[in-house]
Amino acid sequence: MCDASELNLGDVVVLGLGKTGEAVADCLLDNGHGGRARSVTVYGGLKSEPGESTRALEAAGARVVCGTEDIEGHYDLAVVSPGISEFSGFFASAAAHADEVIGEPELAWRESPERWVGITGTNGKTTTTTLTRDLLRAGGLSAEAVGNIGTMAVGEVERRAPGEWLVAELSSFQLATTSRLHPHVAVLLNVTPDHLAWHKTMENYAAAKERIFANLDAADLAVVSDGDEWCRAVISRLEARGLRVCHLLAAGETPTDELPCAAWERPDGTLVVREDGHDTVLVNKAELSIHGEHNVENALAASAAALACGVDADDVRAGLLAFAPLEHRIEPCGQARGIRFVNDSKATNTDAVSKALTAFAPGSVLILLGGHDKGTELADMASDVAASARVAVCFGEAGERIAQALEAQGSALEVIRAEHMEQALDAAIAQARPGDVVLLSPACSSFDEFSGYEERGRVFKGLVTQRIKAMEERQ
Repeated sequence: MCDASELNLGDVVVLGLGKTGEAVADCLLDNGHGGRARSVTVYGGLKSEPGESTRALEAAGARVVCGTEDIEGHYDLAVVSPGISEFSGFFASAAAHADEVIGEPELAWRESPERWVGITGTNGKTTTTTLTRDLLRAGGLSAEAVGNIGTMAVGEVERRAPGEWLVAELSSFQLATTSRLHPHVAVLLNVTPDHLAWHKTMENYAAAKERIFANLDAADLAVVSDGDEWCRAVISRLEARGLRVCHLLAAGETPTDELPCAAWERPDGTLVVREDGHDTVLVNKAELSIHGEHNVENALAASAAALACGVDADDVRAGLLAFAPLEHRIEPCGQARGIRFVNDSKATNTDAVSKALTAFAPGSVLILLGGHDKGTELADMASDVAASARVAVCFGEAGERIAQALEAQGSALEVIRAEHMEQALDAAIAQARPGDVVLLSPACSSFDEFSGYEERGRVFKGLVTQRIKAMEERQ
C-alpha cells in the first residue's frame, strides 16, 4: 500500500465510487502502513447506491456517502475521479469544502515523484505510452505503464521497485486536476477536438493538455508535435520559458541545422532523433510492425523520450523492431479470400479515423463508421474517408449523420447504411474483393451498443472469426 513517508494528508474527501475512487480510498486508508489520511470520506455521487464496494470501504475505515453530490464539512484535500468534470456541480461542491482539489495521478506523483514520463494527446497516447515503456525495458531499465492506460498510478506507487520509471498516459481529465506534477519527459502528440462536453470549450481542453508541461525546468525535455496549431502555440510558449523542446516534425519536414532538438522521418523513411544537436539514426518505418503516419510520430516520440531517459540507441532500435500493434489499434484480426480485417475500435474520434486511413493503400478500404453520436464536426473526416476509402458502412446512433456527411462530399465513395455493427460487417464483406481491407474505425464512442471500445473491438473480432470460418467453408 501507499508509503506513509510524508506528513499525514489530514481529512480527505474522495469523489467517485468507480475504479479510481476505490483505489485512491484504499491508498489513503489505514492499511497496516500507518495510513495517509486522518480521515477518509468517499462521496459516490447522485446515482451511487450502497453495495459490496461501499461496505468494503466502510470496513476499512472510510465514511461513504451515496446518492448526493452535495458535500458537507471541511476537508484538507479532495481527490476527484477523472469522470467528474471540473465544471460540474459535484466538483464545485468539493472545491467549496476542501482546501485543495487534485486527481489520482497528482496524488501518485506526490507520493513518489522521481522518474516519471508523462504522455498526452488526443490520439496516440496508449501506443506511445506502451512503446516508451518497452523501449525503457529494452535498455535494461525497470519501467511500468500507468495512468489512463488502465493501471492505476497510485496502485503502482504502492509496489514500485527502486529505480523504476513510471510512464504515465495522462488524459485531459486527469491533467485538469494537476498542480505539482513534474515528469522528467513530457510528451504532447496532438490536440484535436474531443471531450468538449466535459471541458466546455476547445480552449479549456487544450489548456488541460498543456498542464503536463507546467512544472518542467531546464533539466527536463518536452516532446511536442508541430502538426497542429494548438501544439505549435504550446511550442512557442515552452521555448519562451527556455525549456528544451524536441519538435516532432510532420511527414515531409526536415529540421534546420539551428534546431537543437527534433524528431523526424527522412525522405527514405528512416527515423531520426536529434538531441542537443546530435542526430541518432534509428530504423526505417518499413521495418516497424505498426503502420500509418501517426504511428511514425508515435515511434519518434517514444524514441525521443527513451533516449532522454538514458536508453542506448541500439536498444531503442531493437525495441522499435520488436514492438507489435496493440489490441483495438489498427490491429490485424484475420484474413480470408485475400480480404484483410482490421480492428481499430479505439478510434473514438474523427481525427483517429483520418490517421488510421494513412496505414492503407487508397481505394482498398471498406470502413465501418458509427456508434454513439458525440456531435463532433464531421467535414474533415468525411473528406479523408472519401479520398481514401472505397466503401463506407455507417451504423448505430451516429450512422445516419455520418452517412449524410459522406454523401455531401459528392465523391465516388459508396455509402451503405446498417443498423448495428454486425450488420455493417456483413454489408462490408458483401462488397469486399481480394486486396481489400475491412476496417472498423468508428469515429465514435460505443455506448449506444457496447460498454466501451474494448467490448466493441472484441465483439468485432469474434464476428470476424465466425465470418472467416464461414467463408473458408464455402470455398
